Amino acid sequence: MKKIIKSNFILLSLLALMSAFAFTSCKDCDGSPDIKAGTPVLTSITPNDPSGGDLVTVIGTGLGDMTSIVFAKEDVPATVVSTLNTETCILFRVPQAVNGGVQNVTFTNRNGKTMVTSLNVQAPAQVVSVSDYNFTEGTELTLTGYNFNDVSGVVLTGTSTAVTVVSKTRNTMVIKMPATTLSRATLDITNVTGTTTTTQEFVCYDNNFLCYTDAYGPGAFNGGIQNWGWGCTTGEVTTQYKNGTKSLKVTYTDGGLSLFLGSDTWADGHWFTDFFTAKYLTFWAKGEGAVVALTIVDDSPPWGGTFPGGTVTLAIPADTWTYFKVDAAATWRNPYGRIDFKAKNATVYFDDIIYVK
Repeated sequence: MKKIIKSNFILLSLLALMSAFAFTSCKDCDGSPDIKAGTPVLTSITPNDPSGGDLVTVIGTGLGDMTSIVFAKEDVPATVVSTLNTETCILFRVPQAVNGGVQNVTFTNRNGKTMVTSLNVQAPAQVVSVSDYNFTEGTELTLTGYNFNDVSGVVLTGTSTAVTVVSKTRNTMVIKMPATTLSRATLDITNVTGTTTTTQEFVCYDNNFLCYTDAYGPGAFNGGIQNWGWGCTTGEVTTQYKNGTKSLKVTYTDGGLSLFLGSDTWADGHWFTDFFTAKYLTFWAKGEGAVVALTIVDDSPPWGGTFPGGTVTLAIPADTWTYFKVDAAATWRNPYGRIDFKAKNATVYFDDIIYVK
């Protein structure tokens, strides 16, 4: 027992000695290079037109021990990493919150000495999400993204038709849509950096074929769109809607599993040319309380061809209005007379079902 105690004592003593040595060796070391602050002089900086998130390389002399890097427009700071700072080189990333345009960048070291250079920061307007994709003249849409604070103009892409900017902050912009003869359009947004085109495409109610908005669409055989649904219960409700005041509530049961929207297609030739000449089928939908597997197929009486034709399967999120855009021209045959929305043992709300030219 005495031998064991003696051995443990010796081991603990050695560990304590090693720890003390390590502490003495490192007590003045935080991982930063031991380079003192000097008189900073810039030789070069690249790139000189960076965007948010870009890595910038600064070359010069006397660059040691920098404590701050600040972009002049609204005093946006960059993060200083001491291990990337030597007497002749500094590496830093442009902050994502940086404002665009030509501006000074000030470097300050621990002794308060500064170095100033100019960068032409690129901060194009970027749209990440939108409140809606459908519009008519006067509709206000909210765009969410980046770099809207210095927007100087918005137009429908490929035109000179101006979109009114109602309000703007750095991350949101409210716009009012104009009258147009276009069926759909992206937006060209110009700010101090330049002009960018949205990836989002916006659909004009007035110039497309409406299957259902606040009512079944007009213009079809026998006066308008007809609901040929079976295996489900379909009705208009005012308690849930994406736009307007109503939506279609469809409660699917285990059986027929179909919501048909179409015309009186039982006579040859009575199909919607708007269906099979459209480029896209777009709609808003949400599942009630659960994610719903929805299958969409084209359908017609057997006047020729095979039915159903193309099939699209979508996951409708629970309790959240979600926008769907289906390439109708590439998916469904030509011609067809009805569109068939299928699900099983679920409830789905639909709004703004539109065939887009």
